[in-house]
Amino acid sequence: MIAEVIVDIASSETDRIFEYLCDDDTVVGSRVRAPFGNTVLPGFVMKLKEKSEYPVHKLKKLYKTSDELAALTPECLRLANKMADRYKVPKALTLRLFLPSEMRTGKVRQLTKNYAELVGDIDIELPKTAKNQRGMVEFLKENGKTDCAYLNKAFPGAVNALLKKGFILVTKEQLRRDPYKLVEGEKLERTLTIDQARAVQSIENDSRIAQLLHGVTGSGKTEIYLTLIGRCLREGKSSIFLVPEISLTPQMLSQLRSRFGKNAAILHSGLSAGERFDEWWRLRTGEAKIAIGARSAIFAPLENLGVIIIDEEHDSSYFSESSPRYSTYDVALFRAKYNGCKLVLGSATPAVETYKKAQDGELNLIRLTKRINQRPLPEITIADMRREVRRGNNSTFSTALKEELECCLENGNQAILFLNRRGYSQSVICKECGYVAKCEACDVSLTYHKEEKCLKCHYCGAKYKMLTACPECGGYKLSYAGTGTQRIVDELQKLYPNARILRMDNDTTRGKEGHYKILKAFGEKRADILVGTQMIAKGHDFPSVTLVGILDADMGLHFSDYRSGERTFQLITQVAGRSGRAEEKGKVVLQTFSPENDVLRFAIAYDYEGFYKNEISRRAATAFPPFSKIVRVLVSGLDEQKTLEALKTVYFGLKDLYTDQTEKFLFFDKMHAPIKRIENKYRYQVLMRLAENSVLPTIYEICASARTRDVLISVEENPVNLS
Repeated sequence: MIAEVIVDIASSETDRIFEYLCDDDTVVGSRVRAPFGNTVLPGFVMKLKEKSEYPVHKLKKLYKTSDELAALTPECLRLANKMADRYKVPKALTLRLFLPSEMRTGKVRQLTKNYAELVGDIDIELPKTAKNQRGMVEFLKENGKTDCAYLNKAFPGAVNALLKKGFILVTKEQLRRDPYKLVEGEKLERTLTIDQARAVQSIENDSRIAQLLHGVTGSGKTEIYLTLIGRCLREGKSSIFLVPEISLTPQMLSQLRSRFGKNAAILHSGLSAGERFDEWWRLRTGEAKIAIGARSAIFAPLENLGVIIIDEEHDSSYFSESSPRYSTYDVALFRAKYNGCKLVLGSATPAVETYKKAQDGELNLIRLTKRINQRPLPEITIADMRREVRRGNNSTFSTALKEELECCLENGNQAILFLNRRGYSQSVICKECGYVAKCEACDVSLTYHKEEKCLKCHYCGAKYKMLTACPECGGYKLSYAGTGTQRIVDELQKLYPNARILRMDNDTTRGKEGHYKILKAFGEKRADILVGTQMIAKGHDFPSVTLVGILDADMGLHFSDYRSGERTFQLITQVAGRSGRAEEKGKVVLQTFSPENDVLRFAIAYDYEGFYKNEISRRAATAFPPFSKIVRVLVSGLDEQKTLEALKTVYFGLKDLYTDQTEKFLFFDKMHAPIKRIENKYRYQVLMRLAENSVLPTIYEICASARTRDVLISVEENPVNLS
């Protein structure tokens, strides 16, 4: 038998089929070890055939792996091929998406343990001097099968002695590493409301594959998701459930486990290598039929899918920022079509492009306009920070927010304060010469982290000692500009010394249970105030939270990004939705220096329809997406001269295309990337706005042909981050 193999090297030079001899029991999709030159590399069997065009004596023999099943299903192989063709990247790069990285490199394997048990009902006669052996026999009679490691410790030498005499049987069993064994959910039987039942019926009966569930915060979207998953499970089908933030996965997993037991497996980057490996295999073998996780879980090795759910579908985390730069929606749509299942997109603030598809009839639109308990949405109060400054209040907190916080704490309720900036201060500036502390590897200012007494780069992660004097002029007048979550906690502790405060950001949530522990503590009312970045904005349900403070509401409004208004509206609506989800009425204090802004006006009124109409008319007038497509070609490398040469090659190739088909372009130019250097890599870009998509494949081909070993060239469609 001849196997057509892709070797696991992400290089254009090796991006082709290599033929090998293989055993007759080799199957398509299996992982193999392939002799390649003077080494042996991992590879994937793409196809099998009886004959080769090459002389058989010249073909090398494949080595098998110990996998119990083919790692890649036919669906995975087809999707990997499609993505490689679509994004013009080596097939090895797309095949890697379907496997845990440590599994590919052989750095992780199944965890096994040896267990001992007595053999049948045979009579066991042992000399009185063999105390350990006699003790172990009595222990096994009483306790049954037991871990050999424990027995060796309790009865030294007895295991080997009894095994030689044939009195015990030792078997090897596989152990599953459970990443969230502490996560348990309450078993609650819920009955769907009339609106929820109608939504489920609409999703199941509509002929379209993609469905948009547009429901206000607290409207019961999660219960609809769980109902759909439950029905799939009863039909023997599997499900994928995507959430945008790792912080949401333990909370959602607890709900899935309470309803479906061990049928739910979790996949995300916060797990250890062994845990990720075991969860992946549970899904591949069918032991678990529900995959939950962030973006990468869309590649879960499930077969016979019944539903794919993308919660908070508007979130930018659903777009990959590393090659291949795919959209999760596109991958999910392929899998939904392949399996003939439903793709459900859920959000209180759908992306403008998604909502337009629903308005155009491409998606089935289901609306949930009321909260599940019929409670009103929280009232939003505007705090004009310009007035606060004029009144002499230069603190981070407005008078209105301080009053509401005092009231909230007095009544024994909880509050959430949102600021989308971690650290203590955004930058350190010398008042004497104007020097700003910057990262040596990136063209960005350093953030002061008070707890660690250091300066950090939030792009490359580098740490620097805190300055005691200006390195430029030697001055000692250093000021801390901008406020981060650490400073907010400091100021709160001074204002409310008896309040128990938790902080949730990237600095406090290291490790897979970092998010879970903070959220669990807050949910159990072991804290009064939760301060956090955008990871606290979505999906969380805390019945005792009656106040939300949004500290810098217009921070994102003034970015030079056509999506800045949309993102601000979404963030405000999502954060505000954490308040008043139980019996008590919720309140929100929104602090801003731009209270007259249209986006804030729509957000205060929870008027998504009004926001959408205003935003879509503005984009139509300016020909921005969804009425065009923005394409950015990012060229980056460690050597500036080589990076510029690659930029020239790409630019002139694209310019020829632009000259030949000018009518298909609305904009075309080359420039420095807004952040000129990250991790010592120089960054340039070619920006295009396309009137139609027919030139996209050619753009990808031009960029693929210009790639070199020293320079990375990536193509992004409607990039979520233009920095």
